[in-house]
Amino acid sequence: MNPHPKNKISLVTTWLNNTLLVQLPPRLTVIEAVTFRESFQTWLDDSSLAKIILDFGQTTIIDSSGIGSLISNHKSAQAKNIQLIFWSINPQIKLAFSLVGLDRIFNIESNTEAIVPTATRKSEQRPPLTHPSVRSPMKRAIDVVGAIVGLAVTGVLFVPIAIAIKLDSPGPILFSQIRCGWMGRRFRIWKFRSMVTNAEALKATIPNKASGAFFKNDNDPRITRVGRFLRKTSLDEFPQFWNILIGDMSLVGTRPPTPNEMEQYEVANWQRLDVRPGLSGEWQVNGRSKIRNFEDVIELDLRYQKNWSLLYDLKLMLKTIIVVFNKDSGAV
Repeated sequence: MNPHPKNKISLVTTWLNNTLLVQLPPRLTVIEAVTFRESFQTWLDDSSLAKIILDFGQTTIIDSSGIGSLISNHKSAQAKNIQLIFWSINPQIKLAFSLVGLDRIFNIESNTEAIVPTATRKSEQRPPLTHPSVRSPMKRAIDVVGAIVGLAVTGVLFVPIAIAIKLDSPGPILFSQIRCGWMGRRFRIWKFRSMVTNAEALKATIPNKASGAFFKNDNDPRITRVGRFLRKTSLDEFPQFWNILIGDMSLVGTRPPTPNEMEQYEVANWQRLDVRPGLSGEWQVNGRSKIRNFEDVIELDLRYQKNWSLLYDLKLMLKTIIVVFNKDSGAV
């Protein structure tokens, strides 16, 4: 499945000496973001360019692909030592930036903010374009209840799992790692440790058996004996109920990527971040240990977004339980 849109848009640009002023469109979603990314790379080839100004005066809708294009272009401009400035940020775009911490990274020039008029002549603040699952209070309620139950089970299992981990391999009981969630927002994920303590340092020495922006090796020597059992039974994932309780994750969603994986993303790949990452999801119930192609991950993630409903989440939860108790399932 190819997630790249076929439609193209035109961007209004104005050259002022060595400065390029770019008028961004009303929507900065996947279609516009792909064109924006491609055009930006072309602009950077001009040796006379010293500064790019992005005018958001008309832009009121942005999604994860739009955020991804801005992050990618920001890094490209930095690499070329070209100044990138943001103008006229509407409240809803500013909100999107603040949710993922970009308001502290982007050079947003003050006194250029646009005001969206309403009937009361006040600025209107709308959230960034979000998937219905993110806006669903019922889904969030189910997540909270499920997380509380899951943490109770984790508390019962904690002592025997901790003893097994300690006896098998020296080091901490829990493992944490920075992952990327909704709209690319970074958070710290928690798991029971299933690898040796220097696993991250050894990663570069392990061949990647997957293609694309994720890592997979069935015979990863960094995994401990107890770790293999924990992964096979998915017990290593139980501390993530805490991530669900505090809202970083959901019971059902997409697989949360690492920042390094996201460095390899095409703009359109950011579509998978339109929903909260999940403890389970399409990838979990469709042979996660057998998936080797990143395009297959994208296809599963977009399938979830297209088919989502509370009933669909329930079906995936039930399938997850079946998969966990299947002796041939589990992560490796």
